[in-house]
Amino acid sequence: MTAGSAALLLLAGVAAGLTGSIAGLASLFSYPALLAAGLPPIAANVTNTVALFSTTVGAAAASRRELRSQRARLVRLALLAVVGGSVGAVLLLSTPPEAFEAVVPWLVALGAGLLLARDRLRAMADQRAAGPTSAILPAIPAMIAVVLVGVYGGYFGAGAGVLMLAVLSVTATEPLPVTNAVKNVVTGAANVTAGVAYAFLAPVDWVAAVALGAGALVGAWIGPAIVRRVPERPLRIAIAVAGFGLAGHLWLSG
Repeated sequence: MTAGSAALLLLAGVAAGLTGSIAGLASLFSYPALLAAGLPPIAANVTNTVALFSTTVGAAAASRRELRSQRARLVRLALLAVVGGSVGAVLLLSTPPEAFEAVVPWLVALGAGLLLARDRLRAMADQRAAGPTSAILPAIPAMIAVVLVGVYGGYFGAGAGVLMLAVLSVTATEPLPVTNAVKNVVTGAANVTAGVAYAFLAPVDWVAAVALGAGALVGAWIGPAIVRRVPERPLRIAIAVAGFGLAGHLWLSG
């Protein structure tokens, strides 16, 4: 790898870590940069998954305030994401990418739409919670959704953070910085599970992964501080708009 390619990946990593820790859109920068550095699509995909674990590390370290009382919830959600990430890795290693990538833009667009509709969905959930048994029911679809997003994250990953943020946003009433911090850890659990499998069984470009991951660590450290300071509603709308943009990009390039 040339010095120019390494510098490109380092800068793309900073952008990926920043946008990933804020909006779950790391692959919007990292995946195209890996392709531009000369990696074929499958190698770029698995290298991207391995490198972006540093986004989880940086974001979690910078979000200690938001994660302080979330340990039990994180363990529960991370275990679900690990199951999903394992299935996603198996799918990537055993099926043609075209079998899954056709639905990727629609999944990302769905996540963006859920973010925009979050307040209305929360209001509907609160009304249903008035019933004697309805409080138990939403937990099951939410658990399934976390597993499915984990599958997607382990398989392809672009926009998985948007989907996870959407799922968590409509199933919990809490400030966006807390939801975002939980999202970073949970998607990271799916990522690292798939990344371990790829490290042994897939064509990871380790030089590219180190360059990209170093930049992502820096960017992810900065992201949570921005989320704390930006008003929630405009940030959520901006994330959703960016998600629609990513969906459009993936659809046009598919």
